[in-house]
Amino acid sequence: MATPILIEVCANSYESALAAQLGGAQRVELCADLVEGGITPSAGMIERVRRDLRIPFNVLIRPRGGDFCYSEAEFDIMKRDILAAQSLGADGVVIGILKPDGTIDVERCSVLVDLARPLSITFHRAFDMSRDLFRAFDDVLKLGVDRLLTSGGRQTAMDGAEVISQLVRQAGEGLILMPGSGIKPDNITTLIQKTRAREFHLSGQKKIGSVMTYKNPLINMGGVPGVPEYEIGVTDADVIRKTVSLAEAEAAVP
Repeated sequence: MATPILIEVCANSYESALAAQLGGAQRVELCADLVEGGITPSAGMIERVRRDLRIPFNVLIRPRGGDFCYSEAEFDIMKRDILAAQSLGADGVVIGILKPDGTIDVERCSVLVDLARPLSITFHRAFDMSRDLFRAFDDVLKLGVDRLLTSGGRQTAMDGAEVISQLVRQAGEGLILMPGSGIKPDNITTLIQKTRAREFHLSGQKKIGSVMTYKNPLINMGGVPGVPEYEIGVTDADVIRKTVSLAEAEAAVP
């Protein structure tokens, strides 16, 4: 029997999580503020998603944007957010901490792993920002997490496909390698063939206009150049549906 391929959607809102489910995704990574690369969603969002989502979802534990080196206060917040995610019914958490020298902060990550169990645990793309991917890979293995989200240390998973393929082989059955970044229907088949990974991560977003009829042209509240104030990114169920269909077709190839 062919090994199935799982599609995880990075959902930045309640609406995106439901669209992921509608499109046939098998799991959601719930976060907020993808402009910053994703941060921890609110308790209210987690609770509402748990109420209405039938598929599993993991909560991103990241107290802010920017780098992955955190203060003691931020580390305390991460621990509290894990406990909150547990109490609100999340199926898993997504973590990652680096030291200033670009190595994995194994000691602190171990604390988070112990705190999060028995939930599923993903190590996120802090891995891609480490100084030595293969040393970092050994550290992630030692942590005993369930999966590693990675672009192979490059901007996109397509760019890092060769490295991802090597990591998939090294991981064997001990760790799930989940490519992410820049994945879409146009390249999912190629990535499956190149990496031999069995889980993939994408946002599959489209842009929708604000319902505001009055739009103040003088202020950009987000303050991010090039990001329109009156435009919202939301997961497109049709994009997810197409990606899932292509992945299923490729998984069925002998």
